[in-house]
Amino acid sequence: MNDPARVLSCLALALTFVSCAPAAAADLYAAQTLVTGQGPESRAAGFAQCLREVLVKVSGNPRLADEPAVAALAEGAGDLVAGFTYRDRMAGIPVHDEQGSRDRPHVLTVAFDPGRVDRALRDLGSEPWPEPRPVLDMRVDVRNGTSGFSLTADADRGRDMRGALEAAAERYGMDVRLPESNGAGPAALPLTGTLVWQPDTLGWAARWHLDDGGRGHDWAIRDVSFDAAFRSAIGGAAQILSGNGAPVQTAR
Repeated sequence: MNDPARVLSCLALALTFVSCAPAAAADLYAAQTLVTGQGPESRAAGFAQCLREVLVKVSGNPRLADEPAVAALAEGAGDLVAGFTYRDRMAGIPVHDEQGSRDRPHVLTVAFDPGRVDRALRDLGSEPWPEPRPVLDMRVDVRNGTSGFSLTADADRGRDMRGALEAAAERYGMDVRLPESNGAGPAALPLTGTLVWQPDTLGWAARWHLDDGGRGHDWAIRDVSFDAAFRSAIGGAAQILSGNGAPVQTAR
């Protein structure tokens, strides 16, 4: 069984150096969330949120996040926890009053017991998605009015979008690669898409296409931030590749 302290240490280090590299097996069973203070109520809420993310990440099925049975399971998320740590986001800033001590924001990192998570998934009628997982070779064209560009791994333009893509890859335990500016890049499973800014709704419209061994899959999302658009891309690909059906097209 994985050592919880080692899992937490490795996860914290991995998230310090942001990349689209694949998550280690132990990291599939760990997640982070932002909480206020270190009290039992905020910790229980943090455990619940992290468990929902881990169930999705381990199974590859984003639909689980909205299942009533998962909500019920999350109420007792502490029973599945192997270890947790806090990181004070205001470390180094003096506490001026009692309220400031209670309300300080912390990053809560939670490692869950893999065996218990796997059993919980099976009780939910799902299964862990085994590794190794496919690598996604992502090609994204971005358009905003009359200007546009292709998202690459090394250009200054699109840096915030790369960060959002990296966060989505971490969220779903996927390995995602972007081409370099010169067009070079490793061959992998192609996931292509477009992001188009919609000035009337102040949101992005995204369309995604995954070519899985000659079988094409298409889905879309609109009126969202680019963070949500990339979560739709990677979550949809994970859902397809893990055998959990086709992603739902949504306007959220």
